[in-house]
Amino acid sequence: MSTRRPTGGSRYLYDSFDAASARIEANERVAEERWAGLEYRLQQMEATLERLEKRLWLAVYGVVAVILAQGVQSLIVQ
Repeated sequence: MSTRRPTGGSRYLYDSFDAASARIEANERVAEERWAGLEYRLQQMEATLERLEKRLWLAVYGVVAVILAQGVQSLIVQ
């Protein structure tokens, strides 16, 4: 003989609930979201560093150009 479940009421009254498994799954989802957030922030930082590096090289080339221009000007004036 099989036992019949009552048809009325909530299924949660009759089904077992594994709290440890639910907690582990929730922690895994939180960890995945945190990891995705970290990756997003890391990509933003890398893009910012690339822009900063371009600006620094532009400044270095500008200083070198000014020094060379002054050197050429001093040679021409003499």
